[in-house]
Amino acid sequence: MPLKLTSLKLAMAVTAAGLLLSGCMETANYEATNTGAFKQRDKELLAKVRYEQVQPSETFRRAIVEYHRKEAPGSIVVDSDNHYLYYVQNDGKAIRYGITVGEEAMAWSGIAKIGSMTEWPAWHPTKGEIERLGVPTFVPPGPDNPMGSRAMYLYSGGKDTLFRIHGTNQPEYIGQSISSGCIRMTNEDVIDLYNRAKVGTIVVVLAPHHGDAPFGSSQMALGSTNMGSVQ
Repeated sequence: MPLKLTSLKLAMAVTAAGLLLSGCMETANYEATNTGAFKQRDKELLAKVRYEQVQPSETFRRAIVEYHRKEAPGSIVVDSDNHYLYYVQNDGKAIRYGITVGEEAMAWSGIAKIGSMTEWPAWHPTKGEIERLGVPTFVPPGPDNPMGSRAMYLYSGGKDTLFRIHGTNQPEYIGQSISSGCIRMTNEDVIDLYNRAKVGTIVVVLAPHHGDAPFGSSQMALGSTNMGSVQ
């Protein structure tokens, strides 16, 4: 009897592992940056950046992927758990971008709209950011501004949530969670998204632990538990 139970556990573990691997694999057609869509000001300012222009790993490069959720084409979905932002297209497809998100305690989630959009924004840190980060009260637009090349301001209930989708001068953190709660993209990717979005675009920011992995978070944990219990 113990042998049969061990064999059953092993079979379940192998099945779970197969499902995890197949669930996490998706066809991704990677897209190169279309610099032809950049404005002259973009080219001039991006040529002056002083940060190291680190490319995200392949996992977080911009790609066209299959998309199984039901949001309408033209909407944006932010999956903070997995560090992805999706711009939903027609025919079950989406453009997937790698992002930096805030640590869980700093994150915002919910349904919002883009209330305003700005090219090469200035940065007006909140009181909390000034106290926490020791930054000045105002940072002018430019290649050294942490808001990067574009900003899309999220509003909910007609009020500014104080969270933004914006560029970054720290591309090395794409795919990670760091202290600030806003949604950061490479300057090249945020220009691409900005050119597709508009004021009024719906933005769905999934709550922590509700990530949109092909194999759900709770099932991923269950699969890991099953695999870890094989004796």
